[in-house]
Amino acid sequence: MCPGRRIRIAATFFALAAVGEAIAQSENPAARGATTTLRVAAQNRLPPAVSERAVTAASPFSEPCGDRAGTVSIGAEVEPHVAINPLNPNHLVGAWQQDRYSNGGARGQGYGASFDGGLTWTRGALPVTTCTGGEYARATDPWVTFAPDGTVHQITLAFTGESSAPGSVNAMMASRSLDGGITWSVPITIARDTDTLFNDKETITADPLDARFVYAVWDRLLGGNISATIFSRSTDAGVTWEPSRALYTPPQGGGTIGNLIRVLPNGTLVNVFMQLSGPPAIYVMRSTDRGVTWSAPNRVIAAGALGAVDPETGDFIRDGSIIPEMAVGPDGTLHLVWQDARFTQVRDAIAYSRSTDAGLTWSAPVRVNAEPGVVAFTPQVHVRADGMIGVTYYDLRSNTADPATLLTDYWLARSVDGVSWAETRVSAPFDISTAPFAGGWFVGDYTGLVSAGTTFIAFYAKTTGIASNATDVFAARIEQATGALDAKAYRAAPMPQEDLGTRFWDAVSANAARALERRYLKVQR
Repeated sequence: MCPGRRIRIAATFFALAAVGEAIAQSENPAARGATTTLRVAAQNRLPPAVSERAVTAASPFSEPCGDRAGTVSIGAEVEPHVAINPLNPNHLVGAWQQDRYSNGGARGQGYGASFDGGLTWTRGALPVTTCTGGEYARATDPWVTFAPDGTVHQITLAFTGESSAPGSVNAMMASRSLDGGITWSVPITIARDTDTLFNDKETITADPLDARFVYAVWDRLLGGNISATIFSRSTDAGVTWEPSRALYTPPQGGGTIGNLIRVLPNGTLVNVFMQLSGPPAIYVMRSTDRGVTWSAPNRVIAAGALGAVDPETGDFIRDGSIIPEMAVGPDGTLHLVWQDARFTQVRDAIAYSRSTDAGLTWSAPVRVNAEPGVVAFTPQVHVRADGMIGVTYYDLRSNTADPATLLTDYWLARSVDGVSWAETRVSAPFDISTAPFAGGWFVGDYTGLVSAGTTFIAFYAKTTGIASNATDVFAARIEQATGALDAKAYRAAPMPQEDLGTRFWDAVSANAARALERRYLKVQR
């Protein structure tokens, strides 16, 4: 049994009733070294419109490899991201953590390229860690992006040693590929710090209007739980990078996390992030000159996540509860999703809001996951070229009362207006309690979602039931434009407007503090 398997949380906020019928029997490989076998009920099988393929397999690293602090899950790929070539809808490039550690990061950053829409993949690993001839012990938080000329850019956080410990070092490293993600340039160090500062949760965005411009943004831990939003950019298609600089530091302490830049059709940059000063809240800031100057942050909304847990055992699931996700539609509308418990006040749902004025004002939030009686977590959002909105997420509706398993599903919800939605199962139930344990069962703080024509392509991690290869990354194509024959139709539920009081917001703040502790205060990040 993994450490923390019986961590408990206040029942007032987190006790959930068991739902769903028994659809599987399994052993827990993490606890017993066995192989999980799921017998999937007919109603939980994938509809004909969904085709799911494994992207990853066994670890590519030779033994011995990596440091020996903590427990490493060899063969476990987690926290994937994906991008699609704007010049070729069959061309995908993804990245992921390769061989996750229990106490932060992974033995390397894996990547893969597909030229047939995700059916087959060519895989490799960036040379940033010692397992691939690099300098650093571990890598984490991969992100990829395509420029409008087909150049692919990738970013990673590489580090050695405990965050803020004497002798530790960490760096933001970017690389580019000119052959579609098969080979990559030697990674460039955008920012490097030692024990006094720690960089975290980076993203990279190629400007879709001009291939010369590439933007990187992340948070930098300054001490305690105080962190600033840090920005760098390339003006020569990723050959060189400007010195990094701070865009924003919360005035009352606390920090930012989950920074992500999107580019509007008029060239305006919009950076979204979670601010963790007091109760968490989502903010955006804008730049109209390709990142030279930025507006002051604009508060969007408070974020009321309580975090995902096993309803039978109280075990934590590492989720995206402090990571907002945002996409821009073809008309310039911004679409924002995040975890929030205000719909029921006891369990997280997936909240959605939109802005038609570059983030100055936002629509009233609604719940977009179909089943309010179970926790939903780690959303991702993307908008197709025809304006169809897609939101993916995990939930526990297939879970049973058996404490030995924690059955988890992956879903895609679609909408043309943000009000009426249709939901399609993307993956059959899997036992997330056989995932690597890293302060909670961990398949990633985020996932990926893109589209080709009327097809959404989801990119996510799930468990395999094989103890020696606990998790893999999968790509699923959801083919139908409307899903009328294979999807559950429903209307989004509005968020209650009443004041929930200090008890609720204290629990929200406690969840945010736990999430930060898992990121910063372990033996390794």
